[in-house]
Amino acid sequence: MSTRSTPYPDEFRSKIVDLYKSGRSVRELAEEFEPCEATIRNWVKQHEIDTGQREDGLTSEEKEELQRLRNENRQLKEEREILKKAAAWFAQETDPTTNNGSSSS
Repeated sequence: MSTRSTPYPDEFRSKIVDLYKSGRSVRELAEEFEPCEATIRNWVKQHEIDTGQREDGLTSEEKEELQRLRNENRQLKEEREILKKAAAWFAQETDPTTNNGSSSS
């Protein structure tokens, strides 16, 4: 699931791609609808990748999985750092040779 919102709904994107596939030019679609030509070309390219017509990029599903794995990796790194700090703190607190400022006699 993407964390950023897209300005155009999937239905709208799909309709633009369908119009392109029916013979309308990218320029014509850009003039009639709001997205610029580069955006429409990107949608067409992504559609072609998703449907197997092209193999020069990641499918939408692969992109979502990659983003999910990156988020999970970032969270695991953060948790590991917290655990390392906690382990160091507990080791210092339980080490009788360190002077931690508390009198345990």
